[in-house]
Amino acid sequence: MVIFQLERAVPLSPDDAWRRLTEWSRHGDVVPLTRVSVLTPPPTHEGTVFVARSGLGPLSFDDRMEVTVWQPPARDEPGRCRLEKRGRVVLGWAEIEVRPGPGGRTHVCWREELDVRFLPSVFDPLVGATARSVFGRAANRLLRTP
Repeated sequence: MVIFQLERAVPLSPDDAWRRLTEWSRHGDVVPLTRVSVLTPPPTHEGTVFVARSGLGPLSFDDRMEVTVWQPPARDEPGRCRLEKRGRVVLGWAEIEVRPGPGGRTHVCWREELDVRFLPSVFDPLVGATARSVFGRAANRLLRTP
């Protein structure tokens, strides 16, 4: 099991950062070899389910997620979203938080616990480094792209 955290300070409003990070289908545009399908009707709410299908051909797997906390930012209150990962291969959770920061910037915190079934813990350092790199680039691209 791997736990990691990414933090960013971005020149966006909390509402705009929130929208960019929680528009689930956009994640498929920024994570390599991944397609995202939202299985429940919009708008996102507690209980929304989506699947990120990653890989190539027979080496593909589904990362099924359910939104268990959905608190969009309001006034000066932070926004917080929690996803529970319930796939056959990937388990764990992810939390996204956005809040007003100094200088009119928004502080973004992305925390994640990843557990890859059938993969011995000796691979945790590699999984952690890969996850931080992939999700860090994904967060950067999501936050840069309107």
